[in-house]
Amino acid sequence: MGMSEFYAPSQMDDRESIRVIHRYLDAGGNFLDTADMYGSGRNEELVGRAIAGRRNAVVLATKFGNVRGPKGEFLGVRGDPAYVRQCCDASLKRLNVETIDLYYQHRVDPQVPIEDTVGAMAGLVAAGKVRHLGLSEAAPATIRRAAKVHPIAALQTEYSLWSRDPEREVRSTVRKLGIGFVAYSPLGRGFLTGRFNTFEDLPSDDYRRNHPRFQGDNFRKNLDLVAKIVELAQRKGCRPSQLALAWVLAQGPDIVPIPGTKQLRYVDENLAAAGVVLTPAELREIDVVLPPGSAAGDRYNAQAMAAVNR
Repeated sequence: MGMSEFYAPSQMDDRESIRVIHRYLDAGGNFLDTADMYGSGRNEELVGRAIAGRRNAVVLATKFGNVRGPKGEFLGVRGDPAYVRQCCDASLKRLNVETIDLYYQHRVDPQVPIEDTVGAMAGLVAAGKVRHLGLSEAAPATIRRAAKVHPIAALQTEYSLWSRDPEREVRSTVRKLGIGFVAYSPLGRGFLTGRFNTFEDLPSDDYRRNHPRFQGDNFRKNLDLVAKIVELAQRKGCRPSQLALAWVLAQGPDIVPIPGTKQLRYVDENLAAAGVVLTPAELREIDVVLPPGSAAGDRYNAQAMAAVNR
């Protein structure tokens, strides 16, 4: 996402982004996650260029559902069958592939029964355009209804040391149904890496300036949480980002974190987190110093929060 929009767009560099993707693939990574709304299609085109000639080495995921206008404005969410089919064809063209491995509904459309949306997505599987289906930020009841229409391979939701809401019900729901869990923003949109010490550290055009957790008193309170992560990481002999990723990985083999980056050095740093193993005692200590609900502020503004968990 950050390669094409939202995170300091003035610093975007497609050539560097492709080098980042290639470094990840060369190191043995294989899962790439994009969406039609990232850069209003530009990110899918970027990923398509990056995987040209390497398609068989990639598990490719993309999403539909968040509608953007001609100027990039957000126009709401759609999940009607005609829109599902239209979006899939457009994504296949931008990605320059014949099949999408994992196709998500990015946000649930409350105006369209989930059975109708997933039914249309199942039609894409039957047509050979999509291999597996996923949902993003869906509520447990919605997930259960969707799974009765067609097998759901993955549920993608924000999950990290400072976003632990899925532990209440979502995680148990997907485990009961045999659905994988894809954790997005596992580094707290970069906050858990310790890179940001003041609000001014965020570039002036960075979308995170609009996130409640990056503002005012919330920012200062969340800095205290990061200080605890930094201390724990120092004792463990790893980077704060690696500790945060190791914690997500430790929550179960069915959980796949998808840290994003635009820089080569962070690719290597993130991949090395797979070698950081937290002991049961360390996991208990983390729960004590960073319990669920400890982050200050909502993870989105009010309008965006209304579109999650439904």
